[in-house]
Amino acid sequence: MIKITDATLEVSQLIEAAKDAQRSYENFTQAQVDEIITAVSVQLGTVAEELATLAHNETGFGNIKDKITKNIYASEHVYNSIKDIATVGEIARDEENEIIDIAIPMGVVAGLIPSTNPTSTVIFKALIALKSRNAIVFSPHPKALQSILKAAHYVEKAAISAGAPAGLIQVIAQPSLDATNQLMTHDDIALILATGGGAMVKAAYRSGTPAIGVGQGNAPAYIEKSADINKAVTDIINSKTFDYGTICASEQSIVVDVEIKEAVKQKLEAEGAYFLSRTEADQLSRFIMREGDGMNPELVGKPVETLAAISGLDIPAGIKVLISEETEIGEHNAYSCEKLMPVLGMYTVHSWEEGVRTCNMLLHNEGAGHTALLHTSSEELALEYGLKIAASRVLINTYGSLGAIGFTTNLMPSLTLGCGAVGGSSTTDNVSVMNLLNIKRVAFGK
Repeated sequence: MIKITDATLEVSQLIEAAKDAQRSYENFTQAQVDEIITAVSVQLGTVAEELATLAHNETGFGNIKDKITKNIYASEHVYNSIKDIATVGEIARDEENEIIDIAIPMGVVAGLIPSTNPTSTVIFKALIALKSRNAIVFSPHPKALQSILKAAHYVEKAAISAGAPAGLIQVIAQPSLDATNQLMTHDDIALILATGGGAMVKAAYRSGTPAIGVGQGNAPAYIEKSADINKAVTDIINSKTFDYGTICASEQSIVVDVEIKEAVKQKLEAEGAYFLSRTEADQLSRFIMREGDGMNPELVGKPVETLAAISGLDIPAGIKVLISEETEIGEHNAYSCEKLMPVLGMYTVHSWEEGVRTCNMLLHNEGAGHTALLHTSSEELALEYGLKIAASRVLINTYGSLGAIGFTTNLMPSLTLGCGAVGGSSTTDNVSVMNLLNIKRVAFGK
């Protein structure tokens, strides 16, 4: 006998409402759909600061200024990247091969929302769901529930004002592990967009429902000896301090050629980095990770002052990033793992081959398939790095945090970054509208 829990009842009701709304919405024209996502983009841009403040106050992660930027990025840059994409009816025609592509919405999508980037992720996932004529049910991280509810409310309100049926945007109001599992395994969920911790992403793939999940980030940034040192270091510091390191594509370790190590260290210190002594590094490492339970949430998305206070370190005022020079890579070494805070490991290498090998070791320790960076003046080495590195996004001479999501690069703007098979993901894409469509093909006999 199936036990009906409160979570089962709530989730079933939300999905049923979303399903009813989507049945109507799938008959909308391209013009109607585009009017709706335009309204959402405009409305969510006007409340970017309100949502950023709410998210920061509720979670304690990051800072308001950068969260405003992320909300504007989601509402404007993501919108601009999808507004001209055809998603209704015939979307492409191959005259030579006589094949017509027809876009089909998937139905009801489940959207898992993390606490690190709650409101921007709601805006992003809602926009791509609406553009593809899907409904979406959000499973919020409990720590960010109120900000997620508010963001979803604004999306729903804007969509309805532009003619969308009520019910396309739903949120689990009493989030729990049980409710999330009920959502992911429900027969009427067509696809799961899983953004969150590694355990939750794996659960999405085990659910039996088609899923697009993102793996952990642990991006190494290799400063090769031909690099523009000033630009490379400035990029890394600015990227790592953006929202205090809460974007999973932000740099986690610096790998540097021995020939330029001292110049790199001097520039890092000039840009506000502090090199920890071995004693200080060991002390901080005990607080970065919780044994068997990943990153310590008390340190995630916090400035250096807070990290120092919690760990009992005496760090000079004005420091932006803490760096520990390391030689070992493994689960036992917190500095070789993902750290969503302004903390970096630093590895010195004696050759190009050792540099690439070290970057791959860091990725295979954690973050395989996600993101890797190279700072170089050699296009030949940039290509070689791309061929050899175990990452889906290989970023050259730019920020990790903002480059991977398509802000400082021309990658598809996205807040869901696939890691491919090596990272346990179903795609290497910067996930967007086309990942939420099925394509029907009409093919003529030859």
